[in-house]
Amino acid sequence: MQLPNYLFVLCAMVLMLLCKPSASKTKQEVLNDRVKQLMEWSSRRTVIQMTGSKFSTYVKSKPRNYSMIVMFTALNPKRGCSVCQEANDEFTILANSYRFSPSYGNSLFFASVDFDDGPDTFQNLGLNSAPAFMHFPAKGKKKSGDTYDIQRLGYHADNLAKWLAERTEIVVRIFRPPNYTGTVVLVLLFSLAGGLLYVRRNSLEFLFNKNFWGSLAIFVILAMTSGQMWNHIRGPPYYHRNPQTGSISYIHGSSQGQLVAETHIVMVVNAAIVAGFVLLHEAHQPKNDMSKRKVMAVAGLILVAFFFSLLMSIFRQKYQGYPYSFLLR
Repeated sequence: MQLPNYLFVLCAMVLMLLCKPSASKTKQEVLNDRVKQLMEWSSRRTVIQMTGSKFSTYVKSKPRNYSMIVMFTALNPKRGCSVCQEANDEFTILANSYRFSPSYGNSLFFASVDFDDGPDTFQNLGLNSAPAFMHFPAKGKKKSGDTYDIQRLGYHADNLAKWLAERTEIVVRIFRPPNYTGTVVLVLLFSLAGGLLYVRRNSLEFLFNKNFWGSLAIFVILAMTSGQMWNHIRGPPYYHRNPQTGSISYIHGSSQGQLVAETHIVMVVNAAIVAGFVLLHEAHQPKNDMSKRKVMAVAGLILVAFFFSLLMSIFRQKYQGYPYSFLLR
């Protein structure tokens, strides 16, 4: 009667040993697996495409001994993000430059989350516009400086690299693909000018025309004073679309930034003011008949008064609390 009891106990112990679950992975093993997976993905594509679940696993979850630079975007044309593709190109240039820099390693990764692939991620982070760039440090909590100020700094790769160096102390030198557009345009411009001079080689009086050089100088001044050089350096979006209401803004609401459309508007307004002053000047010339002089004087006065008022209104919109206005508020 004893034998069956011993056999039963022995069989039970064998079953317990066979069915015992394997020990769970340690934190270091989990971390090693994540880094290995991220290195594999980044070897295929420098900017890792992430869904909401991947973002939660590889960016938000612990343990993590690597930093992440994440771009939140909306590349689907239906989303109406006109600058997302340009920002994505600049972000890719930054990631590619890091790939071939001496600092390249497994301590920093670049990723992007599209709104269509992770709407919950946008909601959890409180994002209501795209594109946006964030740094998720390896240790500690995310600080205010870890959110890139795209409205003030633009999305050029050079500015992103400076922000990256401030947040991670990793210096990345930007390498851009060869772009011969400027050279081609310059050659065509000189060719056009040379061809024009050759065609009119027997009549070059226009080179001594003060109106020609005056118009050219005014155009350059208007382009520079309207902020075209700032656009070239900072690379701001053309306009801003509110993703919640769909409304479009052509004027930046802060004095610390501007939109490309805003510089075009300011350039046209300044040109209208200049045209008004030119008409007022011509109205003073006695060589014109009196009726024509009156028309030019009235038209010039209207142009100067209206567009100067519009310029002050734009200024008030950007500099909140500016006390002065004229005709328009």
